[in-house]
Amino acid sequence: MEYRQFGKTDLKVSAIGFGCWEIGGTYGRIDELQFRRAVQQAIEGGITCFDTAEAYGVGVSEQALARALDGRRQDVCIVTKFGVGYEEKPTRRDSSRARVMASIEKSLQRLQTDYIDVYLVHWPDPDTPLDETMRALDDIVQHGKARYIGVSNFRLAQIESCMRVRRIDVVQYGWNMFDRRMQAEIFPYCAAQQIGVMAYGSLAYGLLSGTFAAGMQFEESDWRSRGGMLGNLNLFRTLFGPEHFPRNLAAVEDLKRLAAKYGKTLPQFALRWTLSSPVVGTALVGFREPAEVTENLRALGWTISDVDMAEIDAILARHGCVTVPPGWLED
Repeated sequence: MEYRQFGKTDLKVSAIGFGCWEIGGTYGRIDELQFRRAVQQAIEGGITCFDTAEAYGVGVSEQALARALDGRRQDVCIVTKFGVGYEEKPTRRDSSRARVMASIEKSLQRLQTDYIDVYLVHWPDPDTPLDETMRALDDIVQHGKARYIGVSNFRLAQIESCMRVRRIDVVQYGWNMFDRRMQAEIFPYCAAQQIGVMAYGSLAYGLLSGTFAAGMQFEESDWRSRGGMLGNLNLFRTLFGPEHFPRNLAAVEDLKRLAAKYGKTLPQFALRWTLSSPVVGTALVGFREPAEVTENLRALGWTISDVDMAEIDAILARHGCVTVPPGWLED
């Protein structure tokens, strides 16, 4: 396993992190027994960073992770998030002080722990002043309920506003071959400020698994069945939208051949690409079963040559893939 420093914190995290969105129930059916085995396999393989959120199945993911850890809490770094998915709110978001205090207690209970290693605001709340949120987060650190705090999916100006109130320790953003928006402003700022970076969507939400085919049908309970539409989020349209998906699939076939040059599968190759950014502390991947853990650990311990990094860009360009989707992460 490769371990990387998480910004200026005292945490060193595994370069590959275990993402727990899938077990929340929006990726179709998942066998929880296999998930639990995958968690144990990950720990045995050296994975220490586990990422979940209050919104993943309205607490289902946090509870499943707690059951799967089964006495291994002290061996891992738990990251969880709050701030989105509240039906009673017009924007479904709430980062008020009251919400911070209520959500941290619920997450601690569901995760069966007395502290969270990193507690993040999942999405910005337009109706709560940033200074209110940051002061509340600082208070839960002072009370020992979280070791470090941060934000996910915030714009640069919002991060700068937060930093004027309280230092942000860790951020989380989408980052993969098909979505490179963060390289313009967010990553350079994080590098300069020594903020830990978590990359989610490392395999482009399954597109870079190499298992998709033209005409395939996702389960109705799988959000990807909606052709890239998920509320107002602008994360998936240029991946699964009907005008983009066929072109992306064609590019994936060429990427598979390039991966084979290294004796690697496409997921291993794609993960290595994600980790090639020096600012990334951990690249999150969702694992459904132990075999996937074993496979993806082979993304470690080697590098992609500069020539082939350029070839990746050329492949995506030839197929008309959009690697810098227009607009921010939401409308």
